Amino acid sequence: MHVLRSLAMSALLAPVACATAEPATPPPAAPPTEAKAPAPAPPPERSVKLAYPKTTKGDVVEELHGAKVPDPYRWLEDPDSAETAAWVKAQNEVTFGWLERVPARAAIKARLTELWDYERYSPPSIEGKGKDRRTFFFKNNGLQNQSVLYAVDPGQKGADDKPRVLLDPNALSADGTVALSGSAVSDDGKLMAYSLSSGGSDWQEWRVKDVATGTDRPDVIKWSKFSRAAWTPDNKGFFYARYPAPKEGDALEEANYFHKIYYHRLGEPQDKDQLVVEDAEHKTWGFDPYVTEDGKYLVVTVWDGTDRRNRLWFKELGKKGAPLVKLFDDFDAAYGFVGNQGSTFFIQTDREAPRQRVVAVDVNGFKAGAKPALKELIAQADKDKLESVTMIGGGFLVQWLQNAHTVVTFHELTGKKVRELPLPTIGTTSGFAGKSKDKQTFYAFTSFTYPTVVYQLDLDSGVSTLWRQPTVKFTPADYETKQVFYPSKDGTQIPMFLVHKKGVVFDGKNPTYLYAYGGFNISLTPQFSPGLIAWLERGGVYAQPTLRGGGEFGEDWHAAGMLEKKQNVFDDFAAAADWLVANKVTRADKLGIGGGSNGGLLVGASITQHPEKFGAAVAMVGVMDMLRFHKFTIGHAWVSEYGSADDAKMFPVLRAYSPLHALKAGTKYPATLITTADHDDRVVPAHSFKFAAAIQEAQAGETPVLIRVDVKAGHGAGKPTTKVIEELADRWSFLLAALGVEQLSPN
Repeated sequence: MHVLRSLAMSALLAPVACATAEPATPPPAAPPTEAKAPAPAPPPERSVKLAYPKTTKGDVVEELHGAKVPDPYRWLEDPDSAETAAWVKAQNEVTFGWLERVPARAAIKARLTELWDYERYSPPSIEGKGKDRRTFFFKNNGLQNQSVLYAVDPGQKGADDKPRVLLDPNALSADGTVALSGSAVSDDGKLMAYSLSSGGSDWQEWRVKDVATGTDRPDVIKWSKFSRAAWTPDNKGFFYARYPAPKEGDALEEANYFHKIYYHRLGEPQDKDQLVVEDAEHKTWGFDPYVTEDGKYLVVTVWDGTDRRNRLWFKELGKKGAPLVKLFDDFDAAYGFVGNQGSTFFIQTDREAPRQRVVAVDVNGFKAGAKPALKELIAQADKDKLESVTMIGGGFLVQWLQNAHTVVTFHELTGKKVRELPLPTIGTTSGFAGKSKDKQTFYAFTSFTYPTVVYQLDLDSGVSTLWRQPTVKFTPADYETKQVFYPSKDGTQIPMFLVHKKGVVFDGKNPTYLYAYGGFNISLTPQFSPGLIAWLERGGVYAQPTLRGGGEFGEDWHAAGMLEKKQNVFDDFAAAADWLVANKVTRADKLGIGGGSNGGLLVGASITQHPEKFGAAVAMVGVMDMLRFHKFTIGHAWVSEYGSADDAKMFPVLRAYSPLHALKAGTKYPATLITTADHDDRVVPAHSFKFAAAIQEAQAGETPVLIRVDVKAGHGAGKPTTKVIEELADRWSFLLAALGVEQLSPN
């Protein structure tokens, strides 16, 4: 098991997938030639002065560290007020009215639907014991809103034999907005705890299913968030983490504090659950429970915000009155529990190793306050980052990042390297689930134009056998991917992937989509998206730079793009735009940029700092108010990444690049589409609402500034297929029109 950070930390600001649009329609026939020279054809209509809804300006002015900060749109922070609802409705009418004028919009949606309509599978996992040992996997027939969980019962020959539906989230809501957000099978394989999330919210509701019959037990756990379920070895209950119940009506806005771990015994009501771990002195701390494979220990990861540094505690489960032992208790490094052999814990850490390593520590007789003795097993690499470790097949399976793509190696428990796993091309792997003594596992491989393939892996021989290969309605051989390097403002070399049709001529005329993230130690690697194919089919180029702030090259790379060094991320992105123009991949008016969540902040900062560099921008669920982000839901957890306006030292840094506060009246901003959702309780929609109102007021040019507000949707996780396709169709329609590829039809 690999837990460098809890769900709250690794997914708090997960990048929004770079999905995409559709194939080119034939151009209109040329007009007949005349004897005299024809008048020049008008350029595609993409800048029409819009009448935006009137947005009331309040008189709120806040004083921070002696500076007066106006906040005229603070009233938009209340998503439930009648005034906000009316504003959202009026804005959506303008936005969808504009999008309906893009002639290719219907064709884009149709092509996206066609591209998405293919069977896709998750890598299976094998759980349970004896007659209750089963294979589990997810499958989506193509256009199902949510993937379906299947189980293969004992007595079958393998994962291909007679799978049955164990849980179909599509049956839980007519519009597909109820999603399966977590699951855990008990050690004996008889029961499965699973959590559901509604409307895109981060809140989880846990239930328990009898695996053999598919029926639910009466157990219901509410107000859980950023948590797994960890079964005890007696299979009579599980550990989970939750927050206190929010005030009625405030579940999507109220700040989340005082995370705690409870033990739920099957059959008991939730109010009888036993409190296991809490810290009343540190309201921002969070906890992630894990029970070791041998059932001997409860291991607790303690996190504070999205800082990769954590604490690691443990408790012996079979010993009555055993204390909670604080093994690593200084927040000095990242410590991820990988597995154990008796009292020897295997840990993945960046302590004295910014690109990470694997160490062993003997916890037998460990006394609180002592300094654990670490024995290095797998050393930090010279350049590659050790991304994750799985204890399986009697050894370690290690996934490395080499210039932002995956390399996989096998090691003995001593750390000695045994072999490397051959991969089809530059891409990304995932999966490799299993127990320490398992002899087989499954994994997925994907790349930008390589649809996700699932392999079965024999761990003794290292031989992979194809298990599932999808058929997507496009020809991968028609496209190519390359990686280039370019200098940022300070000379740092930044890698960037370029994806496009073979034969594309770099003449400065190609519509190009520049997408990035750059934060929270999150790695952006090659991934297949049906939507991306739709963009490429229309002659578009896709560019994905590896910005500082991400995790692709280890902690030094991450630290170079956080806190007071966050400007490096924006500089890296601007330099990518400069390189694309200088190398005639595109030109400024043909360059569209995009990003989601922390990437939405990236887009907002980029267009306010360099409006002249871009023709269009799509800012998705972005963090736009850097002075107040920490006051909503889990926003306080991002202070370790961004800093806080409450800190006099960080206030001027944040104010300088905060998109909401960097807008200047009378500036010609690029065409901008802002997207958010009414159920986003991670980056609350107020960020997007206030930014949209402010940039519409500041805009001096005639290029559109639109906001698209989805309903019954959240930050992105669990979004139904229908909503994904609709949003992508609108995104590509907007970009194609804004970049002059499509001409708007008359009103």
